[in-house]
Amino acid sequence: MVELAGIIILGIIAQWFAWRLKLPAILPLILIGLLVGPIASLYTEDGHKLIEPIWNGEKGLFPGDSLYYFVSLAISIILFEGGLTLKRSEIKNVGPVITKLITLGSLVTFFGAGVAAHYIFGLSWQISFLFSALIIVTGPTVITPILRNIPLKKDISTVLKWEGILIDPIGALAAVLVFEFISVGEGKAYTITALMEFGKILLFGFTFGFTFAHALTFLIKKSFIPHYLLNVASLSTVLLVFVMSDVFAHESGLLAVVVMGMVMGNTDLPNIKELLYFKESLSILLISILFILLSANINISDLELIFNWKTAILFAIIVFVIRPLGVFLSSAKSNLKFNEKLFIGWVGPRGIVAAGIASLFGSKLLKQGEPGAEYITPLVFMIVLGTVLLNATTARFFAKMVGVFLVKSEGILIIGASKFSRLIGDYLQKNNRHVVLVDSNQNNVNKAKTLGLEAFSANIYADSLKDNIELSDIGYLMSLTGNPEINNYAINKFNKQFGEHGSFRLVSSDEMNDPENNPKHGLFSHTDDFMKLQEATRKYPAIHEIELSDIKHYHELIEIANSNEEIIPLFLKDDQGDLQIISSFNREFSDIQEGFKLVYLGKAFDVEAVNSETVQIKK
Repeated sequence: MVELAGIIILGIIAQWFAWRLKLPAILPLILIGLLVGPIASLYTEDGHKLIEPIWNGEKGLFPGDSLYYFVSLAISIILFEGGLTLKRSEIKNVGPVITKLITLGSLVTFFGAGVAAHYIFGLSWQISFLFSALIIVTGPTVITPILRNIPLKKDISTVLKWEGILIDPIGALAAVLVFEFISVGEGKAYTITALMEFGKILLFGFTFGFTFAHALTFLIKKSFIPHYLLNVASLSTVLLVFVMSDVFAHESGLLAVVVMGMVMGNTDLPNIKELLYFKESLSILLISILFILLSANINISDLELIFNWKTAILFAIIVFVIRPLGVFLSSAKSNLKFNEKLFIGWVGPRGIVAAGIASLFGSKLLKQGEPGAEYITPLVFMIVLGTVLLNATTARFFAKMVGVFLVKSEGILIIGASKFSRLIGDYLQKNNRHVVLVDSNQNNVNKAKTLGLEAFSANIYADSLKDNIELSDIGYLMSLTGNPEINNYAINKFNKQFGEHGSFRLVSSDEMNDPENNPKHGLFSHTDDFMKLQEATRKYPAIHEIELSDIKHYHELIEIANSNEEIIPLFLKDDQGDLQIISSFNREFSDIQEGFKLVYLGKAFDVEAVNSETVQIKK
């Protein structure tokens, strides 16, 4: 009981330290597992581990086949969650570089690492290619913490993020298929019998996954499952599919749950976000337990097996030859520059799926007596631990060294995608600013996307926004919702991460009536709240520019705008095209000269009245 409780407690502590230190959770989890497992046997009096998953086959926390069953079920849930995140639309839109990375790049890793493992360690071709299939995956859970605080050009962070998301289930599927082919061989590999067994696994895996995915989706849509049972019913269905598929075709369960997740993730399923949140929380708990257990289950003899120069050579070839080769081949003739390709080739940490499935398959093949199977788990753990440690400690330095580190983050995050937010975002994007709009209303998000704006649905009270590495170049924050509490919360929560050069929000109705106490974060004017912006946009949905002659001219226009509810000043644009936000905090501009422009929303100035030229930005 103490050991089991200790695993959970240590796992959550490791997760907390990973969050605090901004590291991938897998790093402290594996290190803790090694410390309480094989390393503990070096300093305990009787030479035993502090946590002993299996001892002498029939003793320990998980005697007999118990650990094998637990790992199998845990991996099935983790892979199902990975399948849920894989969208067909994302594959279509991610671009040729990412598509090639998850296809051509995966093949380069598969064959390159397989050949290297075969000739360096003398492993059989089957075991070598199982090893190479396992290290295909990178995974968002290891890439996101590394890149979260490195300001990068959007193209680089996008490539790395979506490669990790898309390659997780693809790499897992490749590993499952290679393993199944080895398992059904049993001395008759590459024979008709083995191929028939392999085909049987594919048939039942795809059939069960596809059928149950549609069945569960139908039950959810028709409200046959009450809301409070939705998450646990989905979990039990995943386990049912895994077990049933395995009964009909041995070792087809993992394939079935990956397919099930992929199918459900691409259907118009209500409450899909709730299901994802639940599965994510469950996966965190399972991962925390799983990797301490798996690391602790490694023996000193396993570590001694790979503690030699051959391991260092294999690691160097995978990290410094195979990964860059796959990236450069996949990005040939793309718009990525040489230094950008170099950085993407450097960042390739292997993740949780690789380590988990390696332990599962390694233990299975050892029981089957497969020659060389004892190398699978320690070699994959070495690649996982080494790449995570290397990238976590050097990614920021390497980004600066190759020149992809953004010295100044100029991107703009807009909270709220209402009509005037979309209008402002459109103007900023047309003036060469990276703009991202966030709204919990999917309809507003869809309207923003039709304008060609980058927008997504998110709950700002969740942590998903902070985890979005595509926002690493954001330096300005503008909260434009109609809810003052949300605006205040957004400023307080995201000020440091996204508001490096300025965080602004709309003034509330109460603040608007008290101009002497304007907030320092107030946007545009102390006389313009959400309702006034909305009304001005409804009547005059356009943004204009008017050329200025000097500071006096600017103040005259501001005075006219303050007396007219249908004219709302937004930005000051200098003669170089740089924009400065006009805030309600009585911000003064002293260096205005001829060639500067006032950018405003709503009704166009009367040209004759202000004796200047008005230029309308057409939409």
